[in-house]
Amino acid sequence: MVKRTSAKSAKTQPSPANRYVCVHGHFYQPPRENPWLETVEVQDSATPWHDWNERITAECYAPNGASRIQNKKNEIVRIVNNYARMSFNFGPTLLKWLAEKAPRTYRMILDADRASATRYGGHGSAVAQVYNHIIMPLASRRDALTQIRWGIADFEYRFQRRPEGMWLAETAVNREVLDLMAAEGILYTILAPHQCARVRRMPQSEAASDPLLPTESAEAVDPAGAVSGGQDLNPWIATANATVDPTHPYMVKLDEGRSIAVFFYDGPASRAIAFEGLLNSGEAFGSRLLDGFHTPTAETAATAELSHVATDGESYGHHHRYGEMALSYAMHWIEDNGHAKLTNYGEFLEKFPPQWEAEVVEDTSWSCAHGVERWRSNCGCNGGKAGWNQEWRAPLRQALDFLRDASAPLAEKLAEGLVTDLWAARDGYIDVVLDRSLGAKERFFARHAAHLLSPAERTTVLELLELERHTQLMYTSCGWFFDEISGIETIQIIAYAGRVLQLAAKLFGEPGVALEQRFLEILTQAKSNVPEYEDGAEIYRRFVIPIRIGLEQVGAHYAISSVFRSYPEDGELFCFEVHRDAQESFTSGRGKVALGRAHIRSRITEETEEICFAVLHLGDQNLSAAVRQYHAEGPENGKAFTTFSIDVGNAIRRANLPEVIRLIDRFFGTLAYSLTSLFADEQHRILRTILDRTLAEMEDSLRKIYEDHASLLRFLTESGMPAPPALAIAANFAINASLRRAITADNFDAAEIAALFARATADQVVVDTQALSFAAGERMKRAMVALEAAAEKDRAMKGALQTALTIATGLRMLPFDVNLWQAQNIWNDLFRRSDKDYWSPDWKLAFKKLGEALYISVDELIIDEGVSVF
Repeated sequence: MVKRTSAKSAKTQPSPANRYVCVHGHFYQPPRENPWLETVEVQDSATPWHDWNERITAECYAPNGASRIQNKKNEIVRIVNNYARMSFNFGPTLLKWLAEKAPRTYRMILDADRASATRYGGHGSAVAQVYNHIIMPLASRRDALTQIRWGIADFEYRFQRRPEGMWLAETAVNREVLDLMAAEGILYTILAPHQCARVRRMPQSEAASDPLLPTESAEAVDPAGAVSGGQDLNPWIATANATVDPTHPYMVKLDEGRSIAVFFYDGPASRAIAFEGLLNSGEAFGSRLLDGFHTPTAETAATAELSHVATDGESYGHHHRYGEMALSYAMHWIEDNGHAKLTNYGEFLEKFPPQWEAEVVEDTSWSCAHGVERWRSNCGCNGGKAGWNQEWRAPLRQALDFLRDASAPLAEKLAEGLVTDLWAARDGYIDVVLDRSLGAKERFFARHAAHLLSPAERTTVLELLELERHTQLMYTSCGWFFDEISGIETIQIIAYAGRVLQLAAKLFGEPGVALEQRFLEILTQAKSNVPEYEDGAEIYRRFVIPIRIGLEQVGAHYAISSVFRSYPEDGELFCFEVHRDAQESFTSGRGKVALGRAHIRSRITEETEEICFAVLHLGDQNLSAAVRQYHAEGPENGKAFTTFSIDVGNAIRRANLPEVIRLIDRFFGTLAYSLTSLFADEQHRILRTILDRTLAEMEDSLRKIYEDHASLLRFLTESGMPAPPALAIAANFAINASLRRAITADNFDAAEIAALFARATADQVVVDTQALSFAAGERMKRAMVALEAAAEKDRAMKGALQTALTIATGLRMLPFDVNLWQAQNIWNDLFRRSDKDYWSPDWKLAFKKLGEALYISVDELIIDEGVSVF
């Protein structure tokens, strides 16, 4: 249906005036936060990063905010913010994480939207997204509205403007969803070409009078390449097999006179980006984008056309290493060589309103050949694991639907007399999710409370709305996307359901408690492909119940971790506030006892509890703790705890640990908590502290074994004889440990590092390149942070500069790539400082050498608009 021109013929076109290119990236990660702690806990599979959000930020989200274009020597000659030139959407839950954990990257994204609005006629490139990526055609109408309204509110909060477009999770669509979006003021969305059912040209008068769009218009090409402008409505043309012409927008007419514009992206080019290695070459990528235009004729030479693609944004750097650089180069190559104009959807829509009407194929998506069945049935869409099936998808959705529908009337009944309208309050609760401050809550209650609420009533309302928030989160699409119900994405949404069940039991009494049994009965039908896990109910019991917590468990974490770290009198612990009322410690040899009292308060629900605790630590992992509620207003309670503390102090001074244990058992009932009761991150930190001593001893032993027998190992290697496994293990461990220490040392010695690599080669030691590369990048970043701090204070600048230059020069000698992205950014920030005129000529010369050592062509370097200075 669409004839394409080659890149070669495109170069002969005299002007790009009517040729526009748009690249859309859908940047998204499923919410990974622990539902009880509101934080992403450590994920070992993302090592050496803390979690997958952090890893993908380092590989994709951050690099796209300051992407590089290189010369033929692989030196950086241009730094560009890709977001400022492309079209993009970020999942709201991902943006929340970025704002808290990667603020520089977050700022790059916001800055890019402002820069793109200047570049593209007032239209920012950021596109909104339905809030937590649920499959909209499978959602209830009420949930679909909340998803749209929350997505809009989140967008407005972050980008400080109304969104023009909205991305649908998995581009899953039907007419009702489009109508809901249009009713909320959304002007356009982006769909896959196979989601178009049929098209027809609109009468010119109807196209010009579209209330969504300005009166300016341009001719559009029909599927055969002919231009028509007749007033009579043309017949519908079926677009089976993705044959819709993607070079212009379409209007979808909806209820009550509403309509929405739809852009159907170029399917083959998008697939080439995602799956066929197109990002291996920036010029090839640019050429493929130019292939998206029609072969020009005399009649159509003045017709505006849009060549556009849409993929997961993670293609640019995470799925394809250096994909962000290919994107930068492609956009630069297209624009600077006059092949076409870059644009975004909002600008193109204003300039060239739809001249064609379209209808969508109901209940379809971009990632399931069976419509939206991937999220409710064993449709055959999977990762191809032999012998596995996805029959679990249907009962999983049935269990969640049951929980949502059964809890709704209970929620409505409880809300009576507390809020004026539960569902309006739920839609408005996004303002509190975005800003948990007391002021934001007061404004929310002023709008939605039925009367002035007591503290207990406030907590009830907040808990009720948290229940509703988690009924949204539990439908996140990734829970069904992959092959196995025991995958981390599916466990995550079952955990959100677990939070709903916990709150339901607390808020609704017996009817709420009863929900769990029926929920698990349905989940027993969701059979795992892994025999060990049996079914969804077993997965819930194995993975969700152990992480379900209340304020007492938060108190236990605080008590245990206070043995290993110091807390302020008033502090924060994840989404809780902790006020320490009293604490004292007693030691006897390696034994230590900590006693105390504290107030724990949830910042989310304002629930509060006062606790007292006792912790007994006998060294290493040998730790036990006890926690219980403490009522300060009861004089007997206070007196009893004081007496208990005195008795423990006396027992520990006599080194009578059995007596200490008896006293704790008598007062608390049992020592119910241990190191395993700690939340994952703190548990990892403390265990690393304990292990560091053991590992240091092991390192010393293995290094000594290796050094004592290094000459023998070398002789065996030279003789062609294999080294005994024990000796090979010692050599491998010793050399890699020595390399790691040398690379991260404060006193960086390039000669020592080179000698270690030479020994590794001679002794046939396999170097851990991933770990060492990560360590080298972090060491370079640390040197640049020190330089930045020195420049800020005008203190020890020369020393910090020389250190950074020494390290950068030394890292160039390593036999593997080092990620210098953050170090280069800091260099660029210093390079662009407004006060750099006072730097001495010698300092400037050394700073230039540092840039060159970081692979920057300093004399050629161009920094595009939209690249942030921090």
